[in-house]
Amino acid sequence: MLVAAALNPLDLLGRFPAGIAQGIIWGIMALGLYITFRLLDIADLSVDGTFSTGGAVTVILILKGWNPWAAILAAMIAGLLAGGVTGLLHTKLGIPAILSGILTQYALYSVNLLIMGMKANQAVSVDKYYLIISGRNVPHALLIGAIIAVVLITLLYMFFGTEMGSAIRATGCNLEMSKAQGINTNRMKVIGLALSNGLVALAGGLSAQYSGFADVNSGRGAIVIGLAAVIIGEVIGEAVLGKHLNFAGRLCFVVVGGIVYYLVYTLVLWLKIDSNLMKMFTAIIVAVFLAVPYLRSQSKSSFSKAARHAAAVIREGEDK
Repeated sequence: MLVAAALNPLDLLGRFPAGIAQGIIWGIMALGLYITFRLLDIADLSVDGTFSTGGAVTVILILKGWNPWAAILAAMIAGLLAGGVTGLLHTKLGIPAILSGILTQYALYSVNLLIMGMKANQAVSVDKYYLIISGRNVPHALLIGAIIAVVLITLLYMFFGTEMGSAIRATGCNLEMSKAQGINTNRMKVIGLALSNGLVALAGGLSAQYSGFADVNSGRGAIVIGLAAVIIGEVIGEAVLGKHLNFAGRLCFVVVGGIVYYLVYTLVLWLKIDSNLMKMFTAIIVAVFLAVPYLRSQSKSSFSKAARHAAAVIREGEDK
């Protein structure tokens, strides 16, 4: 009763803008994960490391006097290189994709420490440095985050409409058929993994500026949060647009999924639930949304309907 009495709906509404701003950043991260998870059909675990790399590179360069826009561009390049390493481990050395991502993520922990001068975290104050976005100015962060998300979605839509972009999508859709069509599938995998991790590192750089610090563990669990954003966005998109949901719409709803996830996170914190339990809630959310498409297809399947009908007939016969 005391906890319920302490809950103020106005306080919850006041927290929503910050939740949306952070959701947009994680939605940008989810765009990168969407490339590997949906387009290439690869579970890339290196994103946990590249998110932290993006934050580390951005903060250190800003502390050295770099313009924050140039800093996140450098962070994106660092992510591209890290993703390329994952791709090369997978394609050139024959290491399974999931293990390649784990190896890259493992190595990046040390790399990130080296970038930050062997410190676990580094702070950058908006009072001393010009930052693109900051949690101290949420309306500005919302505007800039939304603009960056729209620009990235537009560029991705245009890129995946090109010959190379189509080749990446074809590689993930049907590997053997792509090879038969003369597509260098190994090259497409490397490019896709590099592009994915570049976007993840970009999001890491934005997140570090928003929070005011970079931490070597900031990317821990990033793949689960990104996966949650992708799945939530797809379910919402299909519910809203149905068969009219095209590729551009899917990209947009991935960012929406990130916003919805962070609004749920904000709600959990407002309900005074221990934030340490959020990983469990995230796992439950992902499991539920992953199950929704399967359960929906099962309910529409003629075979499953026939099976249920046959079972009902048998039960009626037994009752008689």
